[in-house]
Amino acid sequence: MPEDPDRKIIELYRQNQQKEAAFNLLAAEYSERLYWHIRRIVIDHQDADDVLQNTLVKVWKNLENFRGESGLFTWLFRIATNESLGLIKSRKKHMHSGADQEFENGLSKNLEADPWFDGDEIQLKLQQAILSLPEKQRLVFNLKYFEEMKYEEMSETLDTSVGALKASYHHAVKKIEKYLTGE
Repeated sequence: MPEDPDRKIIELYRQNQQKEAAFNLLAAEYSERLYWHIRRIVIDHQDADDVLQNTLVKVWKNLENFRGESGLFTWLFRIATNESLGLIKSRKKHMHSGADQEFENGLSKNLEADPWFDGDEIQLKLQQAILSLPEKQRLVFNLKYFEEMKYEEMSETLDTSVGALKASYHHAVKKIEKYLTGE
């Protein structure tokens, strides 16, 4: 039976001489998943890279405070989510009134022009539909659909009730269906 990477990371970290090895294992184990989670929120590749770096730095500085009340994965995703939303909030703050719609339109244009986006027309349309959702619904949809995260894990990550998450996901799916069918 393979060893649990989370437990291995924590064990290595607690051995003072192995902190760097713990961080390297953490980065190897989670960087790609965190990157794509962040990318679905901030859309832009450069922003996703920056947020990933900020997330890893914050994790490194706070790993000794990890209490293990939730899974390491859940804790990492919470930090990545907060860092991503912080970037978006910061960007919106620098815009004038009507910033939400203007910001969403900007994200959609960035996605279309992004040389790192390798999806076809259908994938682009799905991403645009997702971008049309309110922020919370978009986040819940991404976690459920792309990350296949269970509602209980999402509840820990987003500090929201399972019922509220199910409702958000249901509304998101309905809005995406409506967007894609042109109703």
